Amino acid sequence: MANGLDDVVAAETVLSDVDGLGGRLTIRGHSLPELAGRWNYPQVVRLLLDGFFEDLPDDAELATRLGEARVEVFDRLLPSLTLLAPLDVYSAMRAGMALLPDGETLTDALRLIAAPAVLTPALLRLRRGEQPVAPDDKAGHAVDMLRMLRGSVPSPATAKALDTYLVTVCDHGLNASTFATRVVASTLAGLTSSVLAGLGALKGPLHGGAPGPVIEMLDAIEAHGDAAGWLRDEIAHGRRIMGFGHRIYRVRDPRADVLKAVVRQLGGEGETGRRLAFAEEVEQTALEVLRIAKPQRSLQTNVEFYTALVLEAAGFPPQAFSNVFAAGRVAGWIAHAREQQTTGRLIRPQSRYVGPVTDLVA
Repeated sequence: MANGLDDVVAAETVLSDVDGLGGRLTIRGHSLPELAGRWNYPQVVRLLLDGFFEDLPDDAELATRLGEARVEVFDRLLPSLTLLAPLDVYSAMRAGMALLPDGETLTDALRLIAAPAVLTPALLRLRRGEQPVAPDDKAGHAVDMLRMLRGSVPSPATAKALDTYLVTVCDHGLNASTFATRVVASTLAGLTSSVLAGLGALKGPLHGGAPGPVIEMLDAIEAHGDAAGWLRDEIAHGRRIMGFGHRIYRVRDPRADVLKAVVRQLGGEGETGRRLAFAEEVEQTALEVLRIAKPQRSLQTNVEFYTALVLEAAGFPPQAFSNVFAAGRVAGWIAHAREQQTTGRLIRPQSRYVGPVTDLVA
């Protein structure tokens, strides 16, 4: 039996391929470097959904409809936001999305894709004592998400950075949240039910809940003053070094390189440049410390490390990093849900009972 279903093929997919030995990510026939920074997020949404909705429009019309979906989600959920705001921002976003119709149409899909981009800024503003900012259906998706967060139009460089991030995390094979989504979709539940399963899995610290602690780690190392010493102490106490190691990749996570380039484009002078330079020093120190402490394992930089720096530079607090991850991944979940429903069957694996057996004597 494969513990944790390692190496078990549970689905055939046209959506993405993760080459853990080669360090490559392919999304619908395109390599990650081919997409990230070159395609915008609505274009990648259309790429993922192609073939799963009969009424899928062209790129321009899809971007228009996604903008309209942001407005609809805001208008529909605004009355509920004050009740949701006291929850942690991820749980509040998930609860808000649970209020959306549980249908199977492209309109249902676009509402779900729009929802994290709308709810996250609105909830963060309410938690700061500020009023939510309504969407602009004519703005680009990443631009609008940042505009709703800040109350002003972001710089082109910052909007481009967020857009590239959303593309980078849009899909990644049969990870825990995608598998959870496909399991629920296989029962023929609606898209909202399927996406909520993905959101539940993504919340865990071994999956989408990991980028936030990278910031805590960097802050702790900076305050300590000795990166190598701090890292060795963490390892000695059996604690995980956040941002390093991956269940699939045995070499460097290709998404880390894409996002490192994004941060460099945002860097230069000022706090972002200083933060990047410090993070790069910590990265190199961590790789060397891990190589010596765990020579039997390949613990390379993963997507979490530079995700934290991109989202921090964009203005999101660490507690909302998983929300932004969900804002990018939701399109992939929906594509997988539709693929499972159209080409798969009910997912029903077997279990092996290893508990006690009692023979009852009459």
